[in-house]
Amino acid sequence: MLKIGLTGGLGCGKTTVANLFAAKGVPVLDADQIARELVEPGQPALAAIVREFGEEFLEAGQLNRVRLREVVFQCPERKRQLESILHPMVFDAMQRQLATLRSDYCILCIPLLLETKQQAFVDRILVVDCPVELQYERVKNRDGLEMTEIGRIIQSQVSRQERLAAATEVIENSGHMEQLVEQVEKLHRMYRTLARN
Repeated sequence: MLKIGLTGGLGCGKTTVANLFAAKGVPVLDADQIARELVEPGQPALAAIVREFGEEFLEAGQLNRVRLREVVFQCPERKRQLESILHPMVFDAMQRQLATLRSDYCILCIPLLLETKQQAFVDRILVVDCPVELQYERVKNRDGLEMTEIGRIIQSQVSRQERLAAATEVIENSGHMEQLVEQVEKLHRMYRTLARN
């Protein structure tokens, strides 16, 4: 099965693109969704995070994600600690889920594909791209974050140039929804052909 690694910067539209592929019946595995499931109460990742970071990141038995995000984006060392706990577990879970799929190709939505240096995990890299100003605007509207916080998150990711350089295919997402749908349709046909050959 052909594995397409879907990635892109904050607010570039990865989820929208993943949903368009899913609507075509393509299996989509989402690293962020898997990470959320791994930090549910009773899950090993939550226990490991609490051991490493402390009980103050728990609220009524749940991980206080907002508080954790604030800490990890202010301290690169804490960010590395969190990633060393979560990332191996996420990729293990993804590998197990992959083994159950039957399809020509699948989409692995991995926002930090390049940051985690997991390019070898996929066969092709599909980057969803848009101008940086648009990233700021979308994230502000979607999450209500301050511009400085959005900037900090964007700075913590690989640069737009690095991402585009690593891409096998690029979806340009600064236009209308119809243009996005068209690009996905074209790639869907191409990926099916590649997978069958």
